[in-house]
Amino acid sequence: MLSGKCVVVGVCGGIAAYKAAYVVSALKKLGADVRVIMTEAAQQFVGKITFQTLSQNLVVCDMFDEPKRWNVEHVELATAADLMLVVPATANTIAKMANGIADNMLTCVYMATKAKVIIAPAMNKNMYESDATVENMKKLAQRGCRFVDADEGFLACATTGKGRLAEPDKIVEAVIDELAFEKDLRALKVLVSAGATREALDPVRFITNHSSGKMGYAIARAAKRRGADVTLVSGKTALCDIDGVNMVKVESAREMHDEILKRSANCDIIIKAAAVADYAPASVSENKIKKTESDMSIQLCKNPDILSELGQKKPQGQVLVGFCMETQNLLENAKSKLVRKNCDFIVANNLFTKGAGFGADTNTVTIISSDGETFSPENMSKDDLSHIILDAAKKRYDEKNIM
Repeated sequence: MLSGKCVVVGVCGGIAAYKAAYVVSALKKLGADVRVIMTEAAQQFVGKITFQTLSQNLVVCDMFDEPKRWNVEHVELATAADLMLVVPATANTIAKMANGIADNMLTCVYMATKAKVIIAPAMNKNMYESDATVENMKKLAQRGCRFVDADEGFLACATTGKGRLAEPDKIVEAVIDELAFEKDLRALKVLVSAGATREALDPVRFITNHSSGKMGYAIARAAKRRGADVTLVSGKTALCDIDGVNMVKVESAREMHDEILKRSANCDIIIKAAAVADYAPASVSENKIKKTESDMSIQLCKNPDILSELGQKKPQGQVLVGFCMETQNLLENAKSKLVRKNCDFIVANNLFTKGAGFGADTNTVTIISSDGETFSPENMSKDDLSHIILDAAKKRYDEKNIM
């Protein structure tokens, strides 16, 4: 994702400096050219050999070290950077950055760079909430710096509160957001559904399916990375919330119906990747249903057809993408659904292909367009497939909305 991008990582002197090693490693695995600058204090927590090994570049520490080649080092780093990341950012370094103090290599590079800047603060709760730190962070934000807010939790000073460094994966995601993708979906509102619905039978039992939600979450994440304003209406999954996406959690098909329909008219692209139960128990017992010696039957009633209703109410210019999964006659059933539901595209899941189906990280699909085109990408990761689906939806949106 980050191939050809240079990320300059400034590491400050805090106990969370060891987590910066994970960030550097993750950025390197994504293909970035990572250059690390360590403050003098940072070297008291983690040795520079760690960062040199992980980044596969020499680490810069002292402004007055003899250069390995002739250049003005802080200017060279500032110019090379596509993005500068400060992690962990201490109250001291944040104060220097906010007030134009350039007394070490890290702050000199910050002063000299025109690159995007991400700051991940970590410090004691009282320091984080002090008027001075709040004012300094506000000043930097107004200048265009992006902050990855500190988390709440147990701190190294044996207190609990806000000031803990954000999880490394969240910091890496912020870098991906800034560098990895063209923001071709900026200003578009994208609504995605994902996961399985649960239809209650009694207080302890429910009817559901095997959907993991991975495909829908991948689409929402990809749309967010491409600049869209994304809402994800999610049934039950074991997946983490996506930072930067408006998360709406539901249980039943009717709840999902209501949450989607009240938002749908204002959306530019809707992608229905959720596995919604077609039927629900006609009645829900207030108490646990006791086992008896005789057989038991459950009367079911039909749930609302969300995709069909979206198709009927689709405003001019909106793009609607549906999913289907069949165990027989996949393409015939998918084409029929495309027409009946008034979709622009149907993504037909091939359940019986190796590496596809429920719970997998990869998928094999056929994408069928309302204009008759059919496209069958090879088996690939759901992240990569998400971009193919979004490419098709964006192209159709542009065609519908040419002025």
